[in-house]
Amino acid sequence: MHLSLLDRARTRAGEPESAALTGAVERAVCAEQLGYERFWVAEHHGVPGIAGSAPAVLLAAVAGRTSRIRLGSAGVMLPHHQPLVVAEQFATLSALAPGRVDLGLGRSPGFTPPVRRALRSAGKTDFAADLAELRAFLTGTAEVTLHPRPAGDVPLHVLATGSGLAVAAQLGLPVIVGGPLLGVAGDPEPGLAALADYRRTYRPSAQAPEPRVSVSLDVLVADTAAEAADLLLPEAWAMAQARTTGAFPALEPVAAVRAHDWTPRQRQYVEQTTAGAVAGTAAQVESRLAELLERTGAAELVASSSTYDRQALAASDAAVAQLSGLRAGARASLRAMGGR
Repeated sequence: MHLSLLDRARTRAGEPESAALTGAVERAVCAEQLGYERFWVAEHHGVPGIAGSAPAVLLAAVAGRTSRIRLGSAGVMLPHHQPLVVAEQFATLSALAPGRVDLGLGRSPGFTPPVRRALRSAGKTDFAADLAELRAFLTGTAEVTLHPRPAGDVPLHVLATGSGLAVAAQLGLPVIVGGPLLGVAGDPEPGLAALADYRRTYRPSAQAPEPRVSVSLDVLVADTAAEAADLLLPEAWAMAQARTTGAFPALEPVAAVRAHDWTPRQRQYVEQTTAGAVAGTAAQVESRLAELLERTGAAELVASSSTYDRQALAASDAAVAQLSGLRAGARASLRAMGGR
């Protein structure tokens, strides 16, 4: 079982936005020391609470401070970019950090209409065709040759929701799934059916002869369940504000979150977000994650956790890294489901 972290470079109230970037780099350094397999970063544009707008640039900074941990994007939003430019960026990263670079790709259109206009979004794009073109650049089979050439393979991953799973199966690519597809806070059956279809229709590729599933969700560990629940509040409150006011703000301290006057809708959204996370003591979290990983047959857990308190987040990362039972307990289900 591979354990990874996803850091979206969340900003925090009272800090300069640059602290979100330096904090992400320091978190990656700690993740390498803790034995995590991969450190993922994301791409968001024009979002007040997120400084992670340029994953290739942030990963270059992480590469300069680490030596072993794999570095990945989860992901680059391909509709915003020309495939050649993305291929060149990650070929450059691969040349700087040989054998350590993963390219996760998604198809989100952008946070708001002004952001989509600024990105020159032209509406619908052919995601499957763009993925195939990008893979051809990286594998040296396109009519244009990359310079620099990648230092070895740059594995592709698809951030999959809905039809994204079908595209990944068609192209023979691993998937990263999260949110409602996992059924953490609701009915798991639709997500399980979608994953079964992905595995059933999978077309083996040179990169991935067998289907491979990674699951991504908020995972936070603390000494008590109540403390862990508190750690979820800053992110849950930001999500509630995004859904009720249209603004996704910087993370606030737990006391400040509790001091706000929550509307009934905001309370509902906070409860939905916390229900979709896995938080508690180490034993509680290990039990819930083991069940999730057995149910999905996932090969990798991507902990996408964030909270205001950086020290508490670091302690949680360390505790998750010690959940060795996840690594051993998932092997049989992975073999049964054909995921590596």
